[in-house]
Amino acid sequence: MNDFLPDAVIKGLQDARRASISRGNRLCVHDGDDIMRIRRFWADGMALDADAGDLLRGRVDIYDGMRHLYQALIVGSRVEGEECIFDFKWLHAVTDNPPVDFVRADDAPAGLLPRL
Repeated sequence: MNDFLPDAVIKGLQDARRASISRGNRLCVHDGDDIMRIRRFWADGMALDADAGDLLRGRVDIYDGMRHLYQALIVGSRVEGEECIFDFKWLHAVTDNPPVDFVRADDAPAGLLPRL
């Protein structure tokens, strides 16, 4: 196997890898009107492209396509290679239902019919 590859081939391989990452992942960050694609995501942080490094601060919304998944507070960032790594202070899942202050029974009826 040849260990030397021309620069054009290396650049083409890097571009193909970057394109496959962006195609396979639908997660994105919404910060006001700005939308940025997430390269990697884990419980206490995420990674974006390196050029998005100075754009994100504070509370952001994380979506999977059109579905709102999380709200997060970003407290720090650092650049490592081609990625900008962001750390979360908190990450909360967004729910479709309003919060309640009581326990709902599993066998509760969906609705009640009035008596006539």
